[in-house]
Amino acid sequence: MSHHFKNCVVLSAGGSGGHLFPAQALAGELSRRGRDIVVMTDTRFANYATHFPGARILTVPSSPMGALTAPFKIAAGIVLAFVKLIRLRPAAVIGFGGYPSVPVMLAASLARLPTAIIEQNAVVGRANRLVMNKVLLVAAAFPIARFAPRDQSKIVLTGNPLRPEVTALWGAPYSLPQADGAVRLLIFGGSQGARAFSRIVPAALTRLPHGLRHRLYVMQQCRPEDIDAVREIYGNAEIRADLAPFFTDLPARMASAHLVIGRSGAGTVAELMAIGRPSILVPLPYALDDNQTPNADILADAGAAWRLRESDLSPDLLAQMLVGIFADPLDLKARAARAHALATPDAAGKLADLVESLAGAA
Repeated sequence: MSHHFKNCVVLSAGGSGGHLFPAQALAGELSRRGRDIVVMTDTRFANYATHFPGARILTVPSSPMGALTAPFKIAAGIVLAFVKLIRLRPAAVIGFGGYPSVPVMLAASLARLPTAIIEQNAVVGRANRLVMNKVLLVAAAFPIARFAPRDQSKIVLTGNPLRPEVTALWGAPYSLPQADGAVRLLIFGGSQGARAFSRIVPAALTRLPHGLRHRLYVMQQCRPEDIDAVREIYGNAEIRADLAPFFTDLPARMASAHLVIGRSGAGTVAELMAIGRPSILVPLPYALDDNQTPNADILADAGAAWRLRESDLSPDLLAQMLVGIFADPLDLKARAARAHALATPDAAGKLADLVESLAGAA
């Protein structure tokens, strides 16, 4: 049995898609290389087990940092994780951020196991900041703009590991909107971000000149409580729209879009780069440490996207922008190419190499 465990790698991730997709991508790559995967997380995320076929799921208590009970829960989590890690003796322990990863990464460091964390944003997140000076390596999706670890030599730029549906659309050719053909617009904002878009985007699109309005094909993620109202606005304006609370095939829709309007979470930004699509990005204003603005700036500074503050986002301004943007299809195509030029190929492979190098050095 000891041989089985010697070969295992522990992944520890918080429960949002932003943390889980990269963990899933790395798990797939390491499994193909013959590693056994153990996922350590807290009890809330047992329902994500299906994303990790063949992995063992172990739970460890954790708590959001602000909670009064946090120090006790985290202490309990560290003790429990420590005991489990000593039993497993994994080849490496890799953290993906999010609160549940904190006790696991601190325990791994105490157990002197080879450790690394992945930071998906340009700004290091709070959970990762608590552990970054204790781990051996920090794999970064983008160059780190704020809160870098003390020893910057431990940072390795790997890119953000992508789920297979996105990798399949790597650099998908961008088809120019034709003079009188459909203009395909994709709008999504994650659960927190969709409300403002449901209010502002339909109002902007109804203000567009008749000729452009009739060419629109809108794909928009709306919260369930907003869908009927949004559908009515588009119907009255004779705008073709496909609305849903959630698109299971978001990467394919992104590839089919001429323009994307979205938030600038790490996953969204990495997928826009991988597929190569122009975008209007509106960073989530109440994101922790404003971590979405530096992500958006990577695309905006490269001339691949337009960045707008939510406080500046009005129906009139957006309508005006869209008229200008769609008047210049060649510029859209150039932006699509610039977005793709920022993508890091085979991030999952680079990350897996990093894990192997850590495991080998142990």
